[in-house]
Amino acid sequence: MSLLSPARKRVPMLEALVYRDFRLFWFGSLASVMGFQMLILTQSWMIYDLTGSKVQLGLVGLASAVPSIGLTLFGGVVADKVDQRRLIIVTQLLAVVIVVALGVLTLMDRIAPWHLMVSAFIMGGVGAFDMPSRMAIFPYLIERRSMMNAVALNSVIWQGTRVIGPAAAGMIIALVGPAYTYLTAAAGFLIFVLFLALVRVPRVARASSGNMLKDMRQGLAFVRDNHIFGFLLGMTFFNSFFGMSYIQLMPVFQKDILLVDERGLGLLLAAGGAGALLGTLAVASVGKRLPPGWLIIGGGFLFGATILAFASSRWFLPSLGLVFLGGLMSSVYMIAVQSTLQMLVPDQFRGRVMGFWGMTYTLMPLGGFQASIVASFLGAPFAIAVGASLVMAFAVLGAARNAQVRGLSAGARTG
Repeated sequence: MSLLSPARKRVPMLEALVYRDFRLFWFGSLASVMGFQMLILTQSWMIYDLTGSKVQLGLVGLASAVPSIGLTLFGGVVADKVDQRRLIIVTQLLAVVIVVALGVLTLMDRIAPWHLMVSAFIMGGVGAFDMPSRMAIFPYLIERRSMMNAVALNSVIWQGTRVIGPAAAGMIIALVGPAYTYLTAAAGFLIFVLFLALVRVPRVARASSGNMLKDMRQGLAFVRDNHIFGFLLGMTFFNSFFGMSYIQLMPVFQKDILLVDERGLGLLLAAGGAGALLGTLAVASVGKRLPPGWLIIGGGFLFGATILAFASSRWFLPSLGLVFLGGLMSSVYMIAVQSTLQMLVPDQFRGRVMGFWGMTYTLMPLGGFQASIVASFLGAPFAIAVGASLVMAFAVLGAARNAQVRGLSAGARTG
């Protein structure tokens, strides 16, 4: 019996870590995501240090986003065709090569802006194949009753390292220079490879077609014919494209509406992150006891209502509390969406469906762009209010039109 088994009863938050293979995957993923967060900060810092250009700074993010958005669906198809564990190992080794090259170029004082642009583009493409495989593999590492806890613990990694990773990278840059930040990030990717080598994954049926476009069409047809998946993917899309767009416009609220300085902006962003982390920990602890259908519907509606209230607020302290609640509710219902997808999707379509999920999730930068355009004509509060209202409307309409959504339970599965 695992040494962590007693923790299952004492600390429900750690339930999924009882399973040996998920535990290996989780700790390896923690090292990898920590390295990724450090890499993002270091790339941004270095491009601005080299060029002093805000445009170049934005282009680094765009260079990473374009291949990620464009290739994620193909990454999902590939994840259904090959051994997902081996595919993740390959993507992590590619990341090691790229990041070590950046570190060596920096040590040699030969680094140039185009190196950072090209590396960001390649890493975005690598991530398009890595992410669907990560999402497709971990249901095989646990029992189904621990699915929501596993999804929440996976989310804890992203929420936690979003705070710790950049802080650690900044400290390393200040103490010994950016080259060592790159090398530390590479070590994180390599640790994940070593942990994955120890993970045992059962054999599963793979997509037999040799035609990637045909496989993609089959995946789209599966989602189209099973309306529950359309709803779940739609919730992710509305969250990413409309709901989370308030983050992009936060500097406008800070400066022009709430009338606070840069410290106020930092507090607003930190409040959202703290709320998201608390929501993730709450779902990890008690999420399996609650019906996921109503977590999704209620969480989505309350998230939209909270952000709608934020758009109307003109005072800093209430806005701080609303941003905190918005982060919390967003985490609650998005974890419920992802865990329900994992439980419902058949194994042979898992990679493709999670690729579609990733596609909707990576649209967040484009959502921020559309909100910025609306805000430039009609004001930031209006842009955010519209997005929040759309999230609320989609959640309510989905619940009203689809009894399967309302009746979702932790053990649900399609035939």
